[in-house]
Amino acid sequence: MGSTNFGNFDAFCRDSTLPVCNVLSETQSQRGGWGGCDLQGIPLSGDRYLGNLGSILLCGIAIAVSIVLLLRSERKKAAVGRREMQLFLLGYIIIEICEIFTVGEFPLSGTVRIAFTGIHIGMIIATTWILLLNAIVGYQVLDDGTPLSIGLMIISGAVLFIGTGYITLDTGFHWTRQFIPDPNNHYRNIALYVLYQLAPLVFLVAFLVLEAILVLRILGEIRPMIYLAGAALLFALGQIFNYVISPYICNGTSGKIDGALFETLFTLLSVVTIWVFWSSITEDDWPIASQPAGYP
Repeated sequence: MGSTNFGNFDAFCRDSTLPVCNVLSETQSQRGGWGGCDLQGIPLSGDRYLGNLGSILLCGIAIAVSIVLLLRSERKKAAVGRREMQLFLLGYIIIEICEIFTVGEFPLSGTVRIAFTGIHIGMIIATTWILLLNAIVGYQVLDDGTPLSIGLMIISGAVLFIGTGYITLDTGFHWTRQFIPDPNNHYRNIALYVLYQLAPLVFLVAFLVLEAILVLRILGEIRPMIYLAGAALLFALGQIFNYVISPYICNGTSGKIDGALFETLFTLLSVVTIWVFWSSITEDDWPIASQPAGYP
């Protein structure tokens, strides 16, 4: 696979602000041998700076909004998948806390930044996996909210978190020297490429497909699809800003902001829309509410 771009991170880190770049960089930060536009941030003492302040503020807003949704979910006593949705929101809150220190460029030591990055990337794959399981819960294969349902979700998510987190930390700290980034080989890391770039995308697409089948074929409704499609569109816009438009924003603003700010914003809006979608298919006045075995 040496002649392909699969597993290469140099172009991604050159054009985007991604947490994975912290463990690939020689400086254990967003700045590395890949070049590109560097965020200038706010100058601090000791030749330090605070970068991506907009993303940091949006992460704080995302945490607050997610806590509100978490509490509102608690009030939906009869909703299918209430505890499972709360697990997803809790995972997203942890992601946003980590993002403050991995994408928002605080003047941290490299060791601390790598530790936050390991948690961040581990939680991304675990949380998208939990979101996929939320879609499966809607089919009532297992009774939702039971110790078995919650336990399987937590255990499987923990396995993904620990495995991905270990590989991320090993890449940054060089424990086994199996994942040492090589600038001469495009900072290639097949394991992180699969776990960080591909697996969450597969989980998200599977979630959308399963929910679309649930809404259209089982519930026989159209309205919730508006929310589901909106969530997908908002998430896609965030990725486009971060992966495609980001270098143009950074160069156009002389390093003041980049696409990461918009990625944080659109991802937050996508999460809110997913919650609205979930709420809409579990509301008390749903047209098939007369069928107790379905959605109460």
